[in-house]
Amino acid sequence: MKIQLSFFATFFASSCVAAFQNPFIRRFPIVSPTVCKSVSKDVVETQSLTKDDLLGARDEIDKLLREKACGPIMVRLAWHDAGTFDKNVKAEWPGAGGANGSIRFEPEILHGANAGLVNAHNLLVPIREQFPAVSYADLYQMASARAIETAGGPNLGIRYGRVDVESPDGCAPEGNLPDAEAGPEGKFGGPGGTALTEDPEARGHLRKVFYRMGFDDEGIVALSGAHTLGRAYKDRSGLGKEKTKFTDGSTEQKFADGEKAPFTSGGSSWTEQFFVFDNSYFQVLADDGADEELLKLSSDLAVFKDEEFRPFAEKFRDDKDAFFDSYAKAHRKLSELGVKFSTEPIQLD
Repeated sequence: MKIQLSFFATFFASSCVAAFQNPFIRRFPIVSPTVCKSVSKDVVETQSLTKDDLLGARDEIDKLLREKACGPIMVRLAWHDAGTFDKNVKAEWPGAGGANGSIRFEPEILHGANAGLVNAHNLLVPIREQFPAVSYADLYQMASARAIETAGGPNLGIRYGRVDVESPDGCAPEGNLPDAEAGPEGKFGGPGGTALTEDPEARGHLRKVFYRMGFDDEGIVALSGAHTLGRAYKDRSGLGKEKTKFTDGSTEQKFADGEKAPFTSGGSSWTEQFFVFDNSYFQVLADDGADEELLKLSSDLAVFKDEEFRPFAEKFRDDKDAFFDSYAKAHRKLSELGVKFSTEPIQLD
């Protein structure tokens, strides 16, 4: 089985508290077709969007993130919806992919990289029912942004008013997301997607994937820093260990406000405190003496090994404010890839 990078990976168990996942890992368990069938039948209601709708939805999302501790999978859901974008595809919307809510439909929700994300979508359905004027594309990006912001990260300044695709016809092809490790033939990437991303090195593969979306090296390194949150699970993604000293329950985990974070044990984290968004990911990667139980993937190590990536990684390691500034710009850009706004975009902050 080939382990692939994506934007917030791992397994999403029946208990949302088990879903402290991380942005960059693809995995391949099959999502239940019966569950996905109900998702693919979803229809879009057209209503006039107001700022009050968005504020109300945000309040409910904040409650969900705290009660279910599901921030990481929400980041992954939003990144996978947006990360299909190809700037070189000159087709009418939504032909180039992007943040358009298509991930809720089959076959996209069944793509290997999206395994488990139906559960994240389902957590947001009651909020959509309460605020039907807010599109799913907006809810995904809002949940992702609030997951970062409430974990101590920067204000992302996300804008709202995205239009949802209305049927599976708007689904993106499989294969546009990046690999975490090389496949059996020693190459990253492979067939599928809208452009060839195959490369013998992680750095080259990452560039092919993210340049396709319109990112530069700074954006690639900044987005990699989201690995400060979450965990990978060996029995689900093939990466890391079944559990470590940081994830077995013996190390107290806290939210950014200092409150104890409830979580189900298991997996490997990139950082010691995997509910806090800061620059510790870069500090761990740069430290040869870092605890060996902390995860370092080939795609992670590339940000310090590559000569063009390294200056950004070093800057982010040493200056959290610089990291936050670059991350906010990159995340905001990601959230608007391929977007069609129904009205003048609405910003809440």
